[in-house]
Amino acid sequence: MRTPAECETMAHIRAEIDRLDEDLVRMFAERAGYIDRAAEIKAKVDLPARIDDRVEQVVQNVRRHADTYGLPPELVEKLWRRLIDWSIAREENRLGPDSLRKG
Repeated sequence: MRTPAECETMAHIRAEIDRLDEDLVRMFAERAGYIDRAAEIKAKVDLPARIDDRVEQVVQNVRRHADTYGLPPELVEKLWRRLIDWSIAREENRLGPDSLRKG
């Protein structure tokens, strides 16, 4: 593992990006496991997949993290809203669409 400053060639940079990409995919898979468990719990207590207050809480959290790490919060928010939509779709796959659940 090299820091960006320690990378002296494009091969070094590509190797580190590939390593990070694998780590990110592993973390997304781990996150998906929590999404699946959330769907199981929501089914037991009759909660919908989308809970708007929680969506906005997650977005505010990642915007704050983006700012902390020097990334543009607007860009990270857009990325995370896509991730949230994917996560909700994954939950709905297990729960059924929110529109068909009793509210």
